[in-house]
Amino acid sequence: MSLNSLDSLLNRLQQQPHWEEYNVYRQALKAWETAIDSKILQYTKPLALRRQVLWIATASSVWAQTLTMQRYTLLKKLNAHLSQPLTDLRFSSAQWHQVQPLNTLQDLEPAAQSDSYQAFLKTLTFPEEEQTPSQTPKEAFQRWTKILQIRAENLPICPQCQSPTFPQELERWSVCANCATQQWR
Repeated sequence: MSLNSLDSLLNRLQQQPHWEEYNVYRQALKAWETAIDSKILQYTKPLALRRQVLWIATASSVWAQTLTMQRYTLLKKLNAHLSQPLTDLRFSSAQWHQVQPLNTLQDLEPAAQSDSYQAFLKTLTFPEEEQTPSQTPKEAFQRWTKILQIRAENLPICPQCQSPTFPQELERWSVCANCATQQWR
């Protein structure tokens, strides 16, 4: 019995008929990396190929919705690189956390470039000791209320009700969301 290299064994396995769908998936992965814009690539990861539909994880639901609107254009670009064309693309943020970790909360939104949003992100950072898990529910609740207080201290104040307000709400409505909805009634 002769010894074969692992590469030659894998090549022989991949040539077998029941590996055909896996080979099509590998080809779709390569096509995804070559045909799709690099900006989109960093927020997406192809997960699976089922019945000629490529399932893709996205960094957020915003990315999933944006790419769903562009899926026919993306599908045309992909199919130009594939021997067996795909019928559809499906985007979901559900399995992104299992695929790759997010480096920052900024990675979640494609349009998270405003100065107020950047300032808000700085309020979400916590000291090292706050990242250790709580031992009791009471300790977890106390930590949570402390974090909310720290966040509230750094948020701007609503001019109408004087409550801490997210900067995005003030930019959009000039008041907090609660005051805005009361004005609409």
